[in-house]
Amino acid sequence: LAVSEAERQAAFERGWAEGGLFGISNKFIDIGTNAAANELAAEFVRNKIRAIVKDPDTAEALCPRDHPLGTKRPCVDIDYFETYNRDNVVLVDVRSDPIQEITGKGVRTRKQEYELDAIVFATGFDAITGALTALSIEGPGGSLNDKWAAGPRAYLGLMSAGFPNLFMVTGPGSPSVLSNVVVSIEQHVDWVADCLAYLRREGLTTIEPTATAEAGWVTHVNDCANITLY
Repeated sequence: LAVSEAERQAAFERGWAEGGLFGISNKFIDIGTNAAANELAAEFVRNKIRAIVKDPDTAEALCPRDHPLGTKRPCVDIDYFETYNRDNVVLVDVRSDPIQEITGKGVRTRKQEYELDAIVFATGFDAITGALTALSIEGPGGSLNDKWAAGPRAYLGLMSAGFPNLFMVTGPGSPSVLSNVVVSIEQHVDWVADCLAYLRREGLTTIEPTATAEAGWVTHVNDCANITLY
């Protein structure tokens, strides 16, 4: 918001040309913290979509509006939006025309049935916590699922109080998907290996964070997140 419109648009154009997850959102630091600044970047992206997709109704349906730009994973594409200009491609907005059932021929929405050769279910996934809660882990004081019922609690994303010797890799409260995950995984694995070597060397059999340290870390993570539009 501190620069001229011409300078801002030029920076956005450079970011669009660079592409990737952060091409535009990293051009100015206030895009991630200021709703007005974010809206300028978001409208730039929406105008790009409108310029690419020929049908205006389809273009508007593809324009992200229900979250600040960058707070959900952006569409990193090669000719994704151009695909909607093809004669054999149609976009169905299931917000306005929800799916009613899967039929013998394809998919029936509230308005019509679409005959299909194949259906790809892209339903998303339970990131960060899902792989852990699916295991129904039990500790001395109860289950991890019960402890995390109101939200995950962990120290550094590595361990959770009440669950000794349970090491997590890129767990909740770690940089995880907000970093280069492969690098974060390597750092966590190295730490866990060093920790185990230390425990064996010192003749120790258990390790876990204190509830106080965990609470402090959870508060710190939430404070950092609340500064941003996430």
